[in-house]
Amino acid sequence: MKISKEFSLKKFNTFNVSETAKFIYEVDEISELKGILSDIEDQILILGGGSNILFTKRFEGTIVNLKNKGINIIREDKNSILVEVCAGENWNDFVIWAVENNYGGIENLSLIPGNVGAAPIQNIGAYGVELKDVFYSCLGIKLNSLEEFEMKKSECKFSYRNSIFKTELKDKVVITSIKLNLTKEKHNFNIAYKELKENLSNSELSLKVISDEVIKIRQSKLPDHELFGNCGSFFKNPIISLSKLKKIKKVYPDLPSFRFDSNNYKIPAAWLIEKSGYKERVNKNVSVYKNQPLVIINRGSATGREILDFANDIKNTIYNNFNIQLEEEVLII
Repeated sequence: MKISKEFSLKKFNTFNVSETAKFIYEVDEISELKGILSDIEDQILILGGGSNILFTKRFEGTIVNLKNKGINIIREDKNSILVEVCAGENWNDFVIWAVENNYGGIENLSLIPGNVGAAPIQNIGAYGVELKDVFYSCLGIKLNSLEEFEMKKSECKFSYRNSIFKTELKDKVVITSIKLNLTKEKHNFNIAYKELKENLSNSELSLKVISDEVIKIRQSKLPDHELFGNCGSFFKNPIISLSKLKKIKKVYPDLPSFRFDSNNYKIPAAWLIEKSGYKERVNKNVSVYKNQPLVIINRGSATGREILDFANDIKNTIYNNFNIQLEEEVLII
C-alpha cells in the first residue's frame, strides 16, 4: 500500500488532466482495504484505471486506487468456464488472456481501456456485445458497513451503459472482483456489427481473428491517450422514439438508426456531433477526434473545466439542432 498527500492525478486519468487529490491510497491487497476504508472520514472515490473519469477540480476527499491482481478459475466443464478476475486487473490484458486460452464471450470487447472493477459499473460494451452477456456476479465491500457482498447478474440492473452501481449503489460500494461465464467450445461468434461483418466475411472465424479485427477497428478510430488525452466515447448514443426518429428523418433522411426495442431506436451521437459542425471545429486545447467525433480529446494542456465546457457546448448545440439531450458516459468530478 502507498499513501500520498496533495497528489497529482495526471497519471491516474486518461484525459491527462492535472488536478490533485487531498489523499490517495494505492491498494494492492484486499486484506488492507477494510482497514483503510474504516479509517477514512471524508469523501471516498474508488478509482481504477481512470479511463472513464474527468476531473474538473481538486478532489477534496480521499481516492482509493484499487490495484489487486489475479485471475482464478472457479469451475469448468466441457463447454464453459467460470472465471473470477480481480478488480485491479487491466481489462484488455484479461481479454487477451481469455482469447489465448480459447475462452470465448469477450473477444468483441478487446482494447476497451480501464480496469476490470469498472466494467460492471458501466456495463461496458462494443461491437454487439455487452458485459452483461457473460456476467455471473461481482464481489465487493459496502462502504458504510464494511460488509462483504456478492451480487448476481439479476441484482445489478444492467442496461445500456448503466447498472445499479451508477444509480442506487453509486458511491456506496467498492467492487473487488467479478465472475464471468465464458465458453470453451462451440463459440457463438458475434460479427453482426457492420464493420466486423464486412471485414470478416471471407475469414475463418476464431476468437483471435475477431479480437484482432476489433483492435484494428478501434485503433483506426480512437486516439492513443498518451498522445491525446481522452476517455473514449464521451457521450452515450441516444435512444429516441420512433415518432421522433421520423420527425428528424424528414429533415435529415441520412440519419442512421438501429432498433433498440419495439418502440425505440438508437442513433449515433457521432453523427449528430459531426452534423453540427464539430468535426471541423478545433480549439487550442480541446476538440473532437478527427476519426471519431464521439471522442473529445485533450490537445495537450487542457484543464478539466475546458473539456467540460466544450462537452456542454456540444450538448447544447445538439439539443438546439435536434431536440435530443446527450448523456455523458464519462463520470465528471
